[in-house]
Amino acid sequence: MKRILSAALSLSLISGLSFLHTDNAEAKTKIKAYPNCKALNKDYKGGVAKSKTTKNKGGKTHYKPYVSKDLYNKNKARDRDKDGIACER
Repeated sequence: MKRILSAALSLSLISGLSFLHTDNAEAKTKIKAYPNCKALNKDYKGGVAKSKTTKNKGGKTHYKPYVSKDLYNKNKARDRDKDGIACER
């Protein structure tokens, strides 16, 4: 009986923790149009890149950009140097 109870408790804890982890990941990947780079950089310090092979043309940056084609397309107006990375820092 102790084994069954222990297994059930372990399973419920694991499923509960994985549920919390997926909510956090989903919240960060919601596609949102930001009003300016300051607001975008609060959520994504390195900006948003169109693809993982996109290279920065604006010089050295301090942070690696988050890669999301949809998020980049939604905030394409924030890419001043048209290099495929919006609001790079």
